[in-house]
Amino acid sequence: MFGLSELAIILIVLIAVLAAKKLPELARSAGKSARILKAEARAAKAEAEAEAQEDERRAQAPQPRQAHQPQGEQPDAPRVIRGETVIKGETVTRDAAADGSRTQQQR
Repeated sequence: MFGLSELAIILIVLIAVLAAKKLPELARSAGKSARILKAEARAAKAEAEAEAQEDERRAQAPQPRQAHQPQGEQPDAPRVIRGETVIKGETVTRDAAADGSRTQQQR
């Protein structure tokens, strides 16, 4: 009887005979698909390289200096300075002429 290799050869010959008219068209469409796939792969690689260069540029650019802010403190939260007592409802301002230790209280 027939072995596996003989059946494979017969199957290939049958496909070639029955689909002879369609084979060139299938080969062309497979080639177009391969070209499109390569172009997309090149575009994705170029885009990834551009993003990497942009990230490097951002990392090398000088960052604006920000005032030191303790962790967990909100930007608009009131500051607590040791040695000063503020009573609720009073406004405390620094005396510009003093050495920084005097405060003026306004009601």
